[in-house]
Amino acid sequence: MLVCALGILLAPCGIRAQSKPQAADDPLTLPQVVAKLVQRNAERAKALGSYKDQRVYELSYVGLPTELHAGMNVEMSYNAPATKEFRVVSESGSHWIVNHVLRRLIETEQEALEQANRSGVELNPNNYEFTALQYEHNETGCAYVLTVQPKVATKFLYRGRVWVDEKDFAVCRIEAEPAKSPSFWIKKTEIHHSYHKVGDFWLPAENQSVSNFRFDGHATLTIKYNEYEVQAAATRTAENISAGH
Repeated sequence: MLVCALGILLAPCGIRAQSKPQAADDPLTLPQVVAKLVQRNAERAKALGSYKDQRVYELSYVGLPTELHAGMNVEMSYNAPATKEFRVVSESGSHWIVNHVLRRLIETEQEALEQANRSGVELNPNNYEFTALQYEHNETGCAYVLTVQPKVATKFLYRGRVWVDEKDFAVCRIEAEPAKSPSFWIKKTEIHHSYHKVGDFWLPAENQSVSNFRFDGHATLTIKYNEYEVQAAATRTAENISAGH
């Protein structure tokens, strides 16, 4: 991922520059936060060699003419730079939901990793307009809140707010909606994603999407990520990542 001149020229890349002089103890400006976010994301991606996780997918639909529920336990293995392998361990509930929704989620995640799509999903000024910044001091360190708008509406992008850790400059929370509705039948979808630090890397903790349908009914999809096993790339050290070099 590219940094637009490390923040100096971020305004032409879709970021509104802030003209207020920055005091020594002031929070960073919007261009500075975005520049650090992009830079550190690139460093972490380069340093990550592989990881495994255990996932629990659950989907519940409530509406007419019936209620449907389904679940799926999955083992996932990632190898840098862009390979994911999934193994379905168990399934339960509605076979239709498992086959047409949950398994489709796996296919979409693999599709996003394809070379033609990969650069188009990254959180950077090439794909998003960063329109506002708030600073919310709290004990978690998830202090910078960015408002983002996708430059192109695709099924892989979103619009909403992104929380960034003020030390590691990693995404720790997302509250948003899809840039493009996945279906005509879906009226609105709310996305709630949370991330946590595993070793020196920030990885998904839980994703939840709540969709309201045009003709009554709503569906809640939850993905929980557990039992991470993370391996750094041999060319980088944990000290380099922690220091941001």
